[in-house]
Amino acid sequence: MEMKILKEELLDKKNEDNELYKRLVGQLELEIYPNSVFDKNNLIFFIAKEASEKNLYLLFEKKHESNASRFEGTNIELAEKDSLILKRCNLTTHNRKELQVNFEFTNPQLIGLNNSFGFGDRIGLANPAHLRALGKSRFKPVLAQQSVRELTRTNRSPAEVIDAAVWAVFQEGYLNGFGADADHLKTTADIDLLVDNGFKMFTFDPGEYVHNEADTLTAKELDEATKKINWKGLFSDFENLSKEYCNKMFSVSANLQISVSEDNFKRAVLKYGDALAHLKKMYDHLKTQYPAYESEVEISVDETESVTSPFEHFFIAKELRRLGVDIVSLAPRFIGDFEKGIDYKGNLDLFRKEYLKHLQIVNYFGDYKVSLHSGSDKFSVYKVIAELGNGLIHIKTAGTSYLEALKVAAVQSPGLFREILDYCRNLYSVEKKSYHVSADVNKLKLAEQYSDQELIELFNDDDVRQVLHVTFGRILTDKDNKGKYIFKDRLIGCLVQNETTHYDLIIKHFRKHLNPFKHYE
Repeated sequence: MEMKILKEELLDKKNEDNELYKRLVGQLELEIYPNSVFDKNNLIFFIAKEASEKNLYLLFEKKHESNASRFEGTNIELAEKDSLILKRCNLTTHNRKELQVNFEFTNPQLIGLNNSFGFGDRIGLANPAHLRALGKSRFKPVLAQQSVRELTRTNRSPAEVIDAAVWAVFQEGYLNGFGADADHLKTTADIDLLVDNGFKMFTFDPGEYVHNEADTLTAKELDEATKKINWKGLFSDFENLSKEYCNKMFSVSANLQISVSEDNFKRAVLKYGDALAHLKKMYDHLKTQYPAYESEVEISVDETESVTSPFEHFFIAKELRRLGVDIVSLAPRFIGDFEKGIDYKGNLDLFRKEYLKHLQIVNYFGDYKVSLHSGSDKFSVYKVIAELGNGLIHIKTAGTSYLEALKVAAVQSPGLFREILDYCRNLYSVEKKSYHVSADVNKLKLAEQYSDQELIELFNDDDVRQVLHVTFGRILTDKDNKGKYIFKDRLIGCLVQNETTHYDLIIKHFRKHLNPFKHYE
């Protein structure tokens, strides 16, 4: 039987005499994802749900069985007259890698200087809806986005993150390319781990080497502190580097000139000197240990205590270039508060003015994007950036998808969500320490005091959002005294059983993120 005919029969729901469709859907009760149907090497591939379990299925004639042999699974004979076999293959890492050999579009790629949007997925079930939310957006999706901190807190492996992204891409038949971001890496060992798992974008976070005290030291303290900088790692010294900056005027654009005093320079080099040396070390490790490996690098200095001034941004970008560190994007610490899980806090007019300065600096160097971290739910900022309508941008989100997953529980399983809410209230004071949040947990009532409708409305409350946001690791990993997950299995079960609700909420929420950029070039 020709593959084309077999494929048409597989998807023909209207033909009442279609024995193949009736056998697959009627008897086996498969729910086929139609966009996942592809044929190659005399095999038809598709993803389907059987009961509540998704699998990859291969459909083929018996004479082509050897073509399916590299996929691990179980054969099911379908029609003796046609010698048809259906092979059920679990969505494992092994099968994912075999799929990537057969279909190039399932491999992460370099995103480069395209506007891009990062969809962090801490549970691993949201990426299909992320792709649906994109619609005709010009943003390139970065689906496999996970920091080592998040991996640790969720007990997920890098392979599982890539698995989830690839199966989503195949399920949705998404052919336009996606990125994989090894987020907030701090050590060369982090790089090794994520290279081994196929990530292409490497976000280096030198936050532990940033000296925020540089903003407040006295002149004498500043002089002493600058002597201790890792000048060897900067491949320079104070005298030579100061000649490049001190008492100079840099014409960034017609509207932006940066004048650098000796004090400005000293504070910038103290604040970011050791961080730059660390970034050079990280970059050299990536490029020398993996010279043939396709990769792109983002620099993140957003998780620092003080704002990145226009001169500091200029200094970082100029020094990275001098050190031979090529970047695809840079995330400054913008003015105002970019707290987790809620909208921007700050003066939007001031943000606009400062963002324009950062944008002009990016345009001056001309070869990287502005990156907006903690981008979840920053709707007022999106509006400002989109209205400006120029400059390349990368937006990074993560926690907001997890909150939508909890919202599914609130809608479909309010009893479960009440348990989670009370559990999170008790954890917040400890779990908030490594996050930029300001929620007042005392404003939350006991879960039993909220009606079912009020539980859903809590997702509009900033305090509740942040309490739920920072406790994700404990909700997904805590176990009882018998070693059984307290919430994870029930939450995932709720999402699987209510996939349509989950997808609908994700799509609606992310279109709210993306809609301001409809005409963004």
